[in-house]
Amino acid sequence: LAPAGQDYFKQSTTRLYWIADKIVEMTIEMYRQPRKMVEDISALGLRHVGYAIPTEFFAPFVSGAVEVVRTMTTDETAEDAFRWSLTLISKTLVRTILEGSTIVMKAINTNQQKALVKAISVSPRGKRSMELLNITVGTQSISPFYWAIESGSLVTAQAMIDDLLTIRADRENYYYGYDDLFTRHP
Repeated sequence: LAPAGQDYFKQSTTRLYWIADKIVEMTIEMYRQPRKMVEDISALGLRHVGYAIPTEFFAPFVSGAVEVVRTMTTDETAEDAFRWSLTLISKTLVRTILEGSTIVMKAINTNQQKALVKAISVSPRGKRSMELLNITVGTQSISPFYWAIESGSLVTAQAMIDDLLTIRADRENYYYGYDDLFTRHP
């Protein structure tokens, strides 16, 4: 289906079983608690932004999962329900990833100071700190700064701190990201 997608599943067998269990659980919960699941899936999608997962692998993954379910049941209704639910989950994840893939998050994935400086240079002074501290998709948000630290992109995390703690000014205001940094991360 998508051989290149296998590179994103290089994990222990135990972890792969856990992922498979979560997929089945999510498809069932989509029918039981759809609103809660949309929030949970949006949060999961924001984490996938940080993993730099290409969105073109989601459709083949869904097809593969549906093929596996097809071999396990003869009930067409169950297969259709699984397909519909997993397709909805996939579309929600893809939307979240596309909306959350900012140039700052892409720079974090490279872990290069130059890439981060270039990414943040297009932001206006008054909004610059929030570009580094908050990405919101739907009701979920993630901190690019926290993600950089969590994922080990310490070069970009240091560049973010440097940028946040630089005093900037125009004719009317001074801009300093200190307050935003400690408001977002007390």
